[in-house]
Amino acid sequence: MPTHSSLAELSSSLASLVTGAGPSIVSVRSHRSLSTGFVWRPGLVVTADEALAEEGEVAVTLHGGETIPAKIAGRDPSTDVALLRIDRIDLPQAALNDGTPEGGALVVAVGADDGAPTAALGVVGRSAGAWRSIRGGKIDARIDLDLCLRRSAEGGLAVDAAGRAFGMAVFGPRRTTLVIPTATIDRVASTLERHGRIPRGYLGLGLQPVTLSGSQETGAMVASIDPKGPGAAAGLFQGDIITAWNGAALGGLRALMRSLGPDSVGQEATATVRRGGETREVRLILGERPVN
Repeated sequence: MPTHSSLAELSSSLASLVTGAGPSIVSVRSHRSLSTGFVWRPGLVVTADEALAEEGEVAVTLHGGETIPAKIAGRDPSTDVALLRIDRIDLPQAALNDGTPEGGALVVAVGADDGAPTAALGVVGRSAGAWRSIRGGKIDARIDLDLCLRRSAEGGLAVDAAGRAFGMAVFGPRRTTLVIPTATIDRVASTLERHGRIPRGYLGLGLQPVTLSGSQETGAMVASIDPKGPGAAAGLFQGDIITAWNGAALGGLRALMRSLGPDSVGQEATATVRRGGETREVRLILGERPVN
């Protein structure tokens, strides 16, 4: 059994950990949404895209309570990373670490509420390799946290017991807590800083899921076509049904959308298409999704 002294030391260490991370943490307010962000580089704040409103002004409240305006420099829904610009280059940056903690390791999610630090203590419930989000974004490590993250803390830092920040705490499916790791943040935020967006593959097709007659096989029916898009250039028509992609049976529209990541732009893909009772192979050169 731990002694009162050892518990007090643990408590003191955790409090110091939160205090150390606090100056680089900011509250992010956008329209009716309140979340957290952290200073990534001078004049740049990273926050969770999912928690950022689609419209309206954005402001951040710094450690200590000062509120300043912010502008969206870019956002990537596929990795849940958004980048904000602020007119302050004197703020302490978050010291992000590339390490990935093991399952069962103690972790603290450090957020902010009106400039004051908040904390949630838990453990790493799962630590695994790279994966792709539902929207097709590459996440460099799968890190699930077993802790209760308050809504205003989404976008804050996930910090290990040694005080090393290893990523951004965000909400996953069914209010679980995930971490967007440092490697993903640096890769995506760097691109957003330079270009303002992350390129995505583009088919130029409006697709609807269908079940093929006489079987349990699923497909994607072409419901609409961009006349200037890759699908039209490849000779696809409205009513065509895509049954396989690059030789593999179509696992649903989500699986197809996940294949249209940044690396897919300019690549050749092969669609197996059913048209008028016949099956044919159609080759497409994937384009880049237009800016809305």
